[in-house]
Amino acid sequence: MSEQTRRISATALQAFIARAFEAVGVSTAEAKVIAELMTRADVNGADGHGVFRLPQYIRRIKGGAVNIKPTIRVEREAAGMALVDGDNGMGHLVMRFATEKAIEKAKTAGTAWVGVKASNHAGPASLYASMPIEHDMIGLYLAVGNANHLAAWGGLDMLLSTNPIAVGVPAGTEPPIVLDMATTVAAYGKVKTSAQRGETMPEGWMIDRQGKPLTDPKRAGEGLLLPIGGYKGYGLALVFGLLAGTLNGAAMGRDVVDFNNDDTTATNTGHVIVAINVTMFRDIAKFKTSVDQLVRDIRSSKRLPGVDAIRLPGEQSHAKRLERTRLGIPLPPALATGLDQLAHELKIPAPG
Repeated sequence: MSEQTRRISATALQAFIARAFEAVGVSTAEAKVIAELMTRADVNGADGHGVFRLPQYIRRIKGGAVNIKPTIRVEREAAGMALVDGDNGMGHLVMRFATEKAIEKAKTAGTAWVGVKASNHAGPASLYASMPIEHDMIGLYLAVGNANHLAAWGGLDMLLSTNPIAVGVPAGTEPPIVLDMATTVAAYGKVKTSAQRGETMPEGWMIDRQGKPLTDPKRAGEGLLLPIGGYKGYGLALVFGLLAGTLNGAAMGRDVVDFNNDDTTATNTGHVIVAINVTMFRDIAKFKTSVDQLVRDIRSSKRLPGVDAIRLPGEQSHAKRLERTRLGIPLPPALATGLDQLAHELKIPAPG
């Protein structure tokens, strides 16, 4: 880590984020909710979806692209489903509302599927897939990404996004299983953080329009992200987009707004959150014991030569959460400078 990298406590970072949103008109209560979720992303190591996004969020609010006083509501519902209209509010607020609705319904319906439209970027998928875990539920999250960086397999027109999936599964004494992945080899947030840090991207993340590897993140606008598993990843991105976007009346395909380069247009972002009540299927203690045993079996299984450990989804985030809770959240020099500049513009104290 660079000697110039600044460390800041989660408490201090959360307070700074909340002040920034209050400075552009977001209510104190809602600014605290957004700040808590953004900080949780950083604590968990989702560096491309936490405070890194703050200047962009503030620009879009200032540009009129986001409604800072939304009326988030349920437009349609039945016993095991709901459709939430986010009224173009901050995605974190909309998705917290939708996830709480899914959890509430799953308590009686067993499983609840809540679709979302008229939302915005909401941070890492794992935030919302993890929330049902606290209620002994499995969480499943899908979304349409906020910019198209993926073409159909064999194509050049960028008609699809990174369209992520996240699944959170409760465990007993072991950390929960939390899978969070884009349908592209790398999420675009990782490309942006690489550019900010002056790093080179690995081959396999992007290609240019001649199909050759593109490793300079500052040239990302000239290329395409590659899907996971070749044509299979393209298929997943398409289907997840249909479920999170088209089904809900949210943007998909050519209708997706590139929020990286547009600070004035509403994105109509679509999401899906599903809560599955484990107790409706089997005894929760026995389920957690089974998950723990499977985790231990996988972790202790025989390894290929040169492999130091077999890891499970969510382990790295768990380790980073422990480390960053103890030492603070790292702010690389370019990010720290950008946040200091934002603080100056908003006339609020700089972070830390």
